[in-house]
Amino acid sequence: MKNLKTENQGGYLPPDILEVISGALDVETGGIRDIMALKKGMTNSSFLFTCNGKKYIIRIPGKGTDKLINRQEEAAVYQAVSGRHICDEIVYLDSERGYKITEFLEGARVCNPYDRTDLMRCMAKLRAFHSLELSVAHGFDLFSQIRFYESLWAGMDSAYTDYEDTRNRVLELERYICSHVEKKVLSHIDAVPDNFLIAGSGVRLIDWEYAGMQDPHVDIAMFCIYSLYTRHQVDDLIDLYFLERCPEAIRIKIYAYIAVCGLLWSNWCEYKRKLGTDFGEYALRQYSFARDYEKIVREKIPGRR
Repeated sequence: MKNLKTENQGGYLPPDILEVISGALDVETGGIRDIMALKKGMTNSSFLFTCNGKKYIIRIPGKGTDKLINRQEEAAVYQAVSGRHICDEIVYLDSERGYKITEFLEGARVCNPYDRTDLMRCMAKLRAFHSLELSVAHGFDLFSQIRFYESLWAGMDSAYTDYEDTRNRVLELERYICSHVEKKVLSHIDAVPDNFLIAGSGVRLIDWEYAGMQDPHVDIAMFCIYSLYTRHQVDDLIDLYFLERCPEAIRIKIYAYIAVCGLLWSNWCEYKRKLGTDFGEYALRQYSFARDYEKIVREKIPGRR
């Protein structure tokens, strides 16, 4: 929602969104006050508001989100993690339209990916979540998703002249990855610094739209590429996640995930570009992860030079 009006209550939401809040919280629309637009996300828009003396956040799905997110699957994920103090407190979730209302966590901040204390706390949270080995009925297949995103921007030239070559090389990593997956559990998939909320002594993981059954090590790769880490920073994060030394074959697998996830989100950005939203440097860096880490893996695996 870009065209926000300024009113006495401090912001503006369209009548249909006010009706959603009214129905969810059983309050008259006039009781929805202090509306304020929060930072616009890459997938959704969010607004802070006050109702009956409490603060809440409503998530409003962005353009094209209906093609990217299965809201029934998202609802199943929230049910799986409910009551485990893993995620934010859900007040309302519309599994058809994607509207979500959560309680505002006072004093919370997102993880600083360059602060070692933050990283230690967030990796401990991520490791604890993975150790629960929760399950849902759906998965998140990286390679299928790449092909799906490609289909969404079909007919438009890629922003990268060497896309086909890079794509084919990255897809060749599937065999190595599959041979080194130990188990699949409920994984966040979008476990990036902005989705770790730190409040006091606690850490919460938010925004579970992409979550599904997957190798939990994918979450480490996702954190790295969103943070735009250097190779040294990638290795440092891997070492923080593993309580004991990370086996070399697993480290190489995480490098492979970085390449695959970079290609995945590069394709996501291509689709968004088709819709008129250009993520610029972020999109370019995601593609660079695909191209650069495929080469790193090729150098590490005998016979792949």
